[in-house]
Amino acid sequence: MTPFGVGLAALGRPAYITLGRDDDLGADRSVEAMRARTWEVLDAAWAAGVRYLDAARSYGRAEEFLGEWLRERGIGPGAVTIGSKWGYAYVGGWRLDAEHQELKELSATRLRGQLAETRALLGGHLSLYQIHSATVESGVLEDEDVLGRLRELRAEGVAVGFSTTGPRQAATIDRAVRTGVFDTVQATWNLLEPSAGEALARAHEAGLGVIVKEGVANGRLTARAAPGPLAAAARERGVTPDALALAAVLARPWADVVLSGAASVGQLHSNLTALGGLWDAALERTLGGLAEPAEAYWSTRAALTWS
Repeated sequence: MTPFGVGLAALGRPAYITLGRDDDLGADRSVEAMRARTWEVLDAAWAAGVRYLDAARSYGRAEEFLGEWLRERGIGPGAVTIGSKWGYAYVGGWRLDAEHQELKELSATRLRGQLAETRALLGGHLSLYQIHSATVESGVLEDEDVLGRLRELRAEGVAVGFSTTGPRQAATIDRAVRTGVFDTVQATWNLLEPSAGEALARAHEAGLGVIVKEGVANGRLTARAAPGPLAAAARERGVTPDALALAAVLARPWADVVLSGAASVGQLHSNLTALGGLWDAALERTLGGLAEPAEAYWSTRAALTWS
């Protein structure tokens, strides 16, 4: 994998919780328009040397768009690491006003069904299959039917991982590491929500690959909504707030891959500026105080509007 990856949560479906989607995407959220936009971002990522791409069953048509792009571009299995996730089903019906956009079920039945769907779309390109938003409370990390199928998947040559969510990410990470089943963890870490950092360091030390999602906090750490200290630091250095926010993630010694959730080529290029060694001790001191209590951060995230 490469230090940067691209996540397709904002590209595979018309609605998501990233700030400013009306400006990013405009009114045309047709399947054709979203497919074209996804391919543009994937082309730009490939040209920039990005070699990790991340999808999920609940990201609308993300796996479909990704599989089509891989075939159209003649990119063979193994040339790029492809990760996807199971557990949520997309139920938005390609509508912005759907009552629900996704529904979660972390059962062995859903794992088997969604794995078949993922393989039908991605075939031999699938490199990593992850539990989508595991939590301690869900019981999925004690479900031997699930864990047994994941062990089988590993034996078939597909790495297995899990993603986390919520204010108890650290507890979930520590519990998952103890199972001895997983190759990777994907967790939220950003300047506003760094509470999983020590657990991610422990997971890394235990040999798991660490993938960091939501490095710009669903748009809260971009020019649209950046806190004053981040905006000021970005101006002083002549870069964008998102680049500094992602540079903060890249500076963590345990972070193996940092995901860009870009919805446009311009956003991707802005994100990739973070690779320029922007982070330093002065920024650590200046921006380390942006952290919010985990409960407050996740409450704010839950209130974001799908648009």
